[in-house]
Amino acid sequence: MASRLQQVREKGQKVAEVIATVLNMDVEIVDVDLVRVAGTGQIRNDVGSRLRRGLVNKHVIKHGKPVFIRDSGHHDICVSCPLEGHCYYRASIVYPIKVEHNEVIGAMSLIAFTEEQKKTLSENSNNHLEFIGRMAELVGSKVAEREMVAEKIVIVNQLQALVDSVHEGVVALNQEGVITHFNRSAEKMLGIKKKEIIGQHFKQMMPSVPLLEVMHQGKGFSAREVTFTFMKKQYHVVSTAKPIKSEDKRIVGVVATFRDFSETQQLAYQIVNKQQQNMGFNNIIGQSKSIQRTKEKAQKIAGSNSTILIVGESGTGKELFARAIHSASPHGHKPFVAINCGAIPEPLLESELFGYEEGAFTGAKKGGKPGKVELASGGTLFLDEIGNMSLYLQAKLLRVLQEKQIERVGGTEVIPVDIRIIGATNNDLQAMVRNGQFREDLYYRLSVIPLEIPPLRERKDDIILLLDYFSKRYSKLMDKKIRGLTHSAQGICLKYAWPGNVRELVNAIEYAINIEDGTHITPESLPPRIRESTNKREMFEKSTPSNRENKLPTLAELEREAILRALEEYGWTEEGKQQAADALGISRATIYRKVQKYHLSEKQNGSH
Repeated sequence: MASRLQQVREKGQKVAEVIATVLNMDVEIVDVDLVRVAGTGQIRNDVGSRLRRGLVNKHVIKHGKPVFIRDSGHHDICVSCPLEGHCYYRASIVYPIKVEHNEVIGAMSLIAFTEEQKKTLSENSNNHLEFIGRMAELVGSKVAEREMVAEKIVIVNQLQALVDSVHEGVVALNQEGVITHFNRSAEKMLGIKKKEIIGQHFKQMMPSVPLLEVMHQGKGFSAREVTFTFMKKQYHVVSTAKPIKSEDKRIVGVVATFRDFSETQQLAYQIVNKQQQNMGFNNIIGQSKSIQRTKEKAQKIAGSNSTILIVGESGTGKELFARAIHSASPHGHKPFVAINCGAIPEPLLESELFGYEEGAFTGAKKGGKPGKVELASGGTLFLDEIGNMSLYLQAKLLRVLQEKQIERVGGTEVIPVDIRIIGATNNDLQAMVRNGQFREDLYYRLSVIPLEIPPLRERKDDIILLLDYFSKRYSKLMDKKIRGLTHSAQGICLKYAWPGNVRELVNAIEYAINIEDGTHITPESLPPRIRESTNKREMFEKSTPSNRENKLPTLAELEREAILRALEEYGWTEEGKQQAADALGISRATIYRKVQKYHLSEKQNGSH
């Protein structure tokens, strides 16, 4: 392997020749192995050979200090030399060649072969020493310069390999806006080779991409949605751009990455839904005939792309069925996006569903925002409480089902979408159609395959199973040693009507686990409304046999009573209604609907 000095032997030879011409003396340059790298005059023919003795050069390389041999053979260093004063060098100045950190990489010698040269060297030794020192520094700097360039080339090649290996497209501009870098992913994405685009002005190639703004404003952006046209083809990407700054903080360029929007969307939802994707029919707890029939039907329709309408009371597990259907479908690895149409005000619901463009309304996010329909493309969109959607939004949803495309709020661009829609409701949509509250054409589009989820009161066989499962789950989560429910607590739960269905049961168990200090959930740990409702029912059952048939409460009466008691317990304020809804395991929209249905008010005391 060539030494560090040999890497610049041509430069070294030129320096040696200049010195020899100026001073009329010969010059020799050796590396740390005492191999001649350059030489003039009598030494030139020996370049490439190794010094046989080189005691002075060894000394200088070892100690890093120059040596002046005024009379060869009579210096202390020359004592051990076998030539014994017959050295063919009459006199010499040997100077170390150093690079960074004072590392010695060789030596440069100014040699006198004649008496005249020896005399000149001795008379002007200080000047010659200074001059040869500067020349040694020059050669050392050439070595450092070459190594720095070689290191930069390696770094550039490594950086280029790294940039080419990343999946995102990468483009860089200089301060004039000229494209300087364009990686392989960018080539593949835009269908153009880097040699065709590097050197072109960015504004001429992609005028609508805001990279020149970054250059002028000095402020980058992160994960911005960008739409642009390139070579007559439209692209929809997510881009991040940062200004490149010099040591003195001047902006000298811009670097940007971009990735296909649909790919980014899919990656995001793969991460978000990683656990949810495993939510299948096995997660639906129940052994009753009614729930088994429902699961069997759902499994049959999962493989289809047809629209499904899931009907059932609040809290029966409609979203759980929707997720299980999605997971069992051919696109189960794609996004599952859920939105509750009853929990979001209509003006916000439109932008949540369909997204919006930048500047569409006051407070609109810079760069715009994709909607849930767009994000669900390729997968499933679950629309819970779809009966609460306005007629205006129903019309827009119908267009999605018919034309498989959307327009964002404030936008004009048509965006294609490929989704399966699963709707869910606890309303009677047919009655709403008759009353003009729901579009008939949309109803038939949604209910291609209807799926009805049975309420908990119709699956009594599952109550004990659910109580056992969730008591163990919350006991573990809260680090308690509760092993289940007492017999009397189970009896109360079996007699209760569960107007909030499974959601209410889950909330009741969570409440009981928090309250209970023993090893089993007792009646005293159950929510008061459940105990009181069961006590009232027992009072009815203890009535005289002749009157019992007429005095059994209807399910509607039990539901009315449960809602009224919850509101009396938590209050009639907005916060109280939300807490009552949470306690019953129903949504706030449902509790508002039930208050209107049963004409409930704060002045009532719950009597019938």
